[in-house]
Amino acid sequence: MNEVAIRKSNIIYWSSGIVSICGIIFEVLFGALGSYILGDGITQYTLTISLFLTGMGIGASLSEKVMKNLILAFVWIEFGVAIIGGFSSFTMFGITAFAPAGSDASFLYLITILVGALTGFELPILIRKANDIGVELNRSTARVLFSDYAGGLIGGLLFAFLLRPHLGMVKSAFLVGCINVTVALVVLWLFRKEIRHFIIHAMTGLIIFILLMIGLFFGEAAAFSFEQKMYNDPIIHMEESSYQKITVTQDEKEEDVRLYLNGSLQFSSTDEYRYHEVLVLPTMAQAENQQNVLILGGGDGIAAKEVLKHKDVEQITLVDLDPAVVELANENKEIRKLNQDSLKDDKVEVKNMDAFQYLEETDQWFDVILVDLPDPNNESLNKLYTKEFYSLVRNHLLPGGAAMIQATSPVFATEVYWTISETVASTGLNTENLHVDVPSFGNWGFVMASRDEITLDQLEINVPARFLTSDMLSSLTSFGKDEDKEITDADGNSAILKPNTLIDPHLIPIYERAWKNY
Repeated sequence: MNEVAIRKSNIIYWSSGIVSICGIIFEVLFGALGSYILGDGITQYTLTISLFLTGMGIGASLSEKVMKNLILAFVWIEFGVAIIGGFSSFTMFGITAFAPAGSDASFLYLITILVGALTGFELPILIRKANDIGVELNRSTARVLFSDYAGGLIGGLLFAFLLRPHLGMVKSAFLVGCINVTVALVVLWLFRKEIRHFIIHAMTGLIIFILLMIGLFFGEAAAFSFEQKMYNDPIIHMEESSYQKITVTQDEKEEDVRLYLNGSLQFSSTDEYRYHEVLVLPTMAQAENQQNVLILGGGDGIAAKEVLKHKDVEQITLVDLDPAVVELANENKEIRKLNQDSLKDDKVEVKNMDAFQYLEETDQWFDVILVDLPDPNNESLNKLYTKEFYSLVRNHLLPGGAAMIQATSPVFATEVYWTISETVASTGLNTENLHVDVPSFGNWGFVMASRDEITLDQLEINVPARFLTSDMLSSLTSFGKDEDKEITDADGNSAILKPNTLIDPHLIPIYERAWKNY
């Protein structure tokens, strides 16, 4: 090959790598959008990846019909990816806010297939163009595929560790769209001698680029107003951490501050004390000693505040995966009012790591263990509701110690609640079932566990409380007929509860079925 041919072939290889990076970013972005807006992360990632790959297959098949003007075809494919993918997140939030229910899912799956098809269209065209330039077919195929696969790895890493946590889903989509159209314009310019009506194509690309840049700088503000429609109260704080979307709302009239993680309510300031007092106070009363306390989750610091009411506490270890939640709890003035700066107390040590990993690695034992984790609505959280996890909790509980586990609603998710209870009991610990009405959540359940017999009727609440009293502890163990352990299936047969395990994570589908209508 001559020097010009080599330069053109190198352009094709570089273009292949860059557009592959963009393609994989859009693929995982669509999964993240589905997980955040539609819920059920495993299902949404499975669907979007499957649809994207199906689209790629369709695009690859259709590409064989393009035999002429290969560069121009590639340029217009990139224009399509840029405009559809770039505006995807922005449009998704708008549809969620204003369109009929179900429209957002249909839109997401449609754009996933479209972008996938356009992405699948790219590679065969680039391979054939490299071959036309003079590169042997086997060499051109191998090099373009190498650029594509290597770009896929880079794209996944960029989205996970840079784009999503620092730019969010709206800006990330617009930025990647800008990259797509930039690649198209560069290729268009370098192959301009082969293109008829070059100015028309170039002007089209510039217009798309300008639209995407406008979206990059101003789209997030508009999408924010769309997202506000998803919440009842004004949003006062929103950020994308490395693990989740964190949203804080406030109704100034009612002075109601609420924390949401990935759209799921974590607490309301109007009634959080009902939840946290039941989580903490009976457990502290049941334990023979209160010196060393472990909180798994609870990065908002409110559970730690309840623990610090007890004078015998010497050390609190709080393990929360997301440092952004802890930082919010230490800096947001509204949340600091609720947690009374508990995480800044000298007795509190915060560790930002996975709770399962922490229990596997630590050699500490604890008088009290409080499991204040989000519901098991995905695979990563499900492992924190397994026999293996609760066995680790048992193994780090001192003789005479007590643990309390938040276990979702026995009303809305009855089978989920009792499956969690069965899973805890399968470790050999004694258990007691409690539930309380929390207006912002509804009826909420807990499972207390101890090696010793649990005697709620003999416990004394000896610290200040807004809701809980010693006399009412026993009443928390009474369940109505529609929320008790006698669960029946659709045919009226008694459901058989079995422990949730890492090997058999059957709690996830049970949870999905229970909450799909709420």
